[in-house]
Amino acid sequence: MRRDFVSNVSHELRTPLTVLNGFLETMLMSDHTHDPGQHRVLELMHGQTARMQAIVSDLLTLSRLEFSMDTEHWQPVPVARLLAGIVDEARALSGNDHHQISLRADADLCPQGDRSELRTAFSNLIFNAVQHTPPHAHIDIRWQREQDRAVFTVADTGEGIAPRHLARLSERFYRVDPARSRKSGGTGLGLAIVKHVVNRHGGELKVASIPGKGSSFSCEFPIAPAEAKPKDSG
Repeated sequence: MRRDFVSNVSHELRTPLTVLNGFLETMLMSDHTHDPGQHRVLELMHGQTARMQAIVSDLLTLSRLEFSMDTEHWQPVPVARLLAGIVDEARALSGNDHHQISLRADADLCPQGDRSELRTAFSNLIFNAVQHTPPHAHIDIRWQREQDRAVFTVADTGEGIAPRHLARLSERFYRVDPARSRKSGGTGLGLAIVKHVVNRHGGELKVASIPGKGSSFSCEFPIAPAEAKPKDSG
């Protein structure tokens, strides 16, 4: 009942929010909006509408993940190539903060899965590291085989997270620092989505952190003794 309610409400909210956002964009670009105070109000309204759209989008993603049981379409996923694209986007997101982002990925490690879902999970963790790590900090991204597991890790040298928060990080809308999270545009649903994707792929999400020294987020997936390497699909 809860899943149905969240899914239905999210679908109903999406259309009016899209319309409202469109009108606000038109008003912001209008030559008739000269008053600085009025323009600032419109900017705030536009920003909050975009944030609501992001929340609705993430709720719909969570709902789809909870309902979906289909694995027949799964194929070997070229994770190393996937991560290279995400890292390029992360460097662009970093901008003037100049984070030092490194990537080490095993190109032959291609587990069975849903490429789109894995991309969503990995990009959430990498972009979170960029958004919540101080400028010039180092972010290390790894994709490697550890015995019978394929392990994706994002480790940073940022502020770290207090132990009392770790067990609740993947709860919906849970925020370590509400003010900072909202300022960065986060929906509070990213880690919940990551956990659902990892669980759906038979894996486990692990978090380790030392306040003042940094954090590490790992996704561990079971793999067959010899994973097939997919043909290059571009």
